[in-house]
Amino acid sequence: MLKQRILTAVPLAAAFLAALFYLPSSAFAGLIALLLLLAGWEWGALAGLRAGPRVAFLLVLALLLGALLAQRGQLEPWLFPLSLGLWAFLSLLVLTFPRSAPVLRGVGLRLGLGVLVLGPAYLAVLVLYSAGPWHLLWALGVVWAADIGAYFAGRRFGKRKLAPAVSPGKSWEGALGGLACALLVSLAFAYALAVPWGAPLLLFTVLMAVLSIFGDLFESVLKRTAGVKDSGGLLPGHGGVLDRLDALLPALPLAALGLGALPPAA
Repeated sequence: MLKQRILTAVPLAAAFLAALFYLPSSAFAGLIALLLLLAGWEWGALAGLRAGPRVAFLLVLALLLGALLAQRGQLEPWLFPLSLGLWAFLSLLVLTFPRSAPVLRGVGLRLGLGVLVLGPAYLAVLVLYSAGPWHLLWALGVVWAADIGAYFAGRRFGKRKLAPAVSPGKSWEGALGGLACALLVSLAFAYALAVPWGAPLLLFTVLMAVLSIFGDLFESVLKRTAGVKDSGGLLPGHGGVLDRLDALLPALPLAALGLGALPPAA
């Protein structure tokens, strides 16, 4: 399983880095939109839609992403705080699962949540990318480090279950290992980009790592509600596209919201 995950992840990571640094900005924005539309297709399945209605949902999502691209300047000031407020609510659903399960049984609500989750994530990528590819890679690196660190620390030291009703494989030890890796990666980026670091940056990194955990756990709640193991099968060893993006969905709006507090990269 681990070997398959690595064989899938390495070429995907290389292709993404090439796109990040060498694609024109319009093409990169289109690529990210395509990834989120694939995630939206899988979200529609988790919401219980058949193929036909899922196409309609995808068209709505595509129109939303286009509107965000065209009106990002007007939407930035309020969309990211709205997104974080939504994730506070979704985190509460995770913490109270399975008692919260009835809240998510409505198809319309799950579809609405998909729009409200995927849309701000797209705008966040655009904002971070506009600040510079390294800023976006910094945010992505923090989340990826938290995920990878949690995986290996959990396998080696995991004993106490983090959220047994949602994802029995996750442990407190894994979460702490992921947090440590996220901090190390964030400090490495700060050093490389000559950005001063202190308590605000450390707190910022911790919040991103914590939110990434809740993004992962909320997708697990959706999958349990839908009665499936993975959101899809497009990525061997990883599941679906949504399975790879879930941790990024709450963390990227936070990164974009806090971008103004960081000094520009050297």
